[in-house]
Amino acid sequence: MAAIPVYRWRFAPDGLATRRQLRALGLRPGGQDVAAQVERPRRRRGPLVAYLYSIEQAKPVRPMTPAKRAALAKANAARRTCPECRRDAGYVIPPSLGMCTPCAFPDEQLAA
Repeated sequence: MAAIPVYRWRFAPDGLATRRQLRALGLRPGGQDVAAQVERPRRRRGPLVAYLYSIEQAKPVRPMTPAKRAALAKANAARRTCPECRRDAGYVIPPSLGMCTPCAFPDEQLAA
């Protein structure tokens, strides 16, 4: 098994990009193997690692289909719906609360 090249932060050669950089270009890795990795050193922990892919081998992003768009809208609506009062909160319900703010803090509503 051959090891992949490791580059220091900001020293990767041209022609390689991270997933986010590919996405910004309208591309995706498309099943290709990782070409290299970049390591960013940190003081008290291990380095941050980002995997790099060849831009030449990348494929265009698949277009959003109506079924995918509907599924995404349904999933986002579920994240906004309070399980206590069943209303759309208008924002994504924080997992730490597990419910909308008025349901989590009913006493503060009276004080306002």
